[in-house]
Amino acid sequence: MDQDAFRETYKEVNERFCAFEKSILINQCDCSQAERFCIAEREGVHCLSDQGQARCLEVLDLLREQARFALRTKEDKAILPHGKAMRIQVGGMRGIRHLLEQVEDEAVPDVFGLLVQAERHWGRLQEIPFSEVMPAIAAYKSKTRARRRRDRD
Repeated sequence: MDQDAFRETYKEVNERFCAFEKSILINQCDCSQAERFCIAEREGVHCLSDQGQARCLEVLDLLREQARFALRTKEDKAILPHGKAMRIQVGGMRGIRHLLEQVEDEAVPDVFGLLVQAERHWGRLQEIPFSEVMPAIAAYKSKTRARRRRDRD
């Protein structure tokens, strides 16, 4: 399946996309409202909740806005490279989880549940102490592929 056909089919099949799809596909986050699906040999993630998707998109916007300095980005709406998007998704959720549960550097078992817990704890997502979440975003490093060494005889 070519890339254009995949994108078109993906949009048709996945009308309510998961905001944390990348982090779920690499098994660094999971979510009680996420449902995986396959198109050809590719995997995607669908959100089962309108309210959950809205909450996730809101927190990602807040994290991205707050992390501009840590990520060395200037534009709010520019598409982020994969590594920076992963730092926001995984590092941001790990940072929020650490503030609420004192758990560090582990996969987040339920993004939806964590954000509901955050809203209950702080009243609104905007009240999360993002300055305390930033170290987790700055510290997150995605795994890099091992480079192949070419044998030179």
